Amino acid sequence: MSSEPTTARTTASSLQLAIRQDLINGVFPAGTKLRIRELAERYDVGTIPLREALSRLCNTGFIDAIDQKGFRVSDVSDEELQDITQTRQKLESLALREAIERHDGEWEGQVLAAYHQLKRLPLHLEGPEKNINPDWERAHDAFHETLISGCPSKWLKRFCATMREQTARYRALSAGIGHAEQRDVDAEHAAIVEAIVQRDADLACSLLTGHFAATSRLVARLLKD
Repeated sequence: MSSEPTTARTTASSLQLAIRQDLINGVFPAGTKLRIRELAERYDVGTIPLREALSRLCNTGFIDAIDQKGFRVSDVSDEELQDITQTRQKLESLALREAIERHDGEWEGQVLAAYHQLKRLPLHLEGPEKNINPDWERAHDAFHETLISGCPSKWLKRFCATMREQTARYRALSAGIGHAEQRDVDAEHAAIVEAIVQRDADLACSLLTGHFAATSRLVARLLKD
């Protein structure tokens, strides 16, 4: 049996991650039409895995399909940002509260480990572009996933994962101006973890909500400018 289909899927998966990171870093600005031939040359791949990767990114909201014939980078807007932020605040606060109320020591240990893994990584890559460090991006996603992993509801965690994916591009927009605002993202994460350790669900959920709101405010200001 030929391994070609499996190889194609593997290529599409790797390609999806590469394009996603470039989208997060602003390589392709919002509204940009994505031309298959140019992308195939850029990533040195065939058109079949490329189209599959782009189709997968359509499901995450990063890319829009144009009349089933092409693709473009999804637009960003303050209205969508506020909708995503508020929905995520509600869902993840509910999931975090349920996780804390379970008093699962193993989960608390996983939260601490995820936080320390994130803390040791720099937010930005070296260089004037101030691109987000892909390792930090993955660790940050893992940290927030771990925060709610103690929640018993699989569906709630699935919805949270969808909203977390939608915030990735917006969060990247805020990363470049975070220092100008003297925002200490690590301190925000540390405070959430401490509240979890103390099993203070009200405080932990309040801090998590504020953490999301801080990012939203920075991005909203950037979009208006």
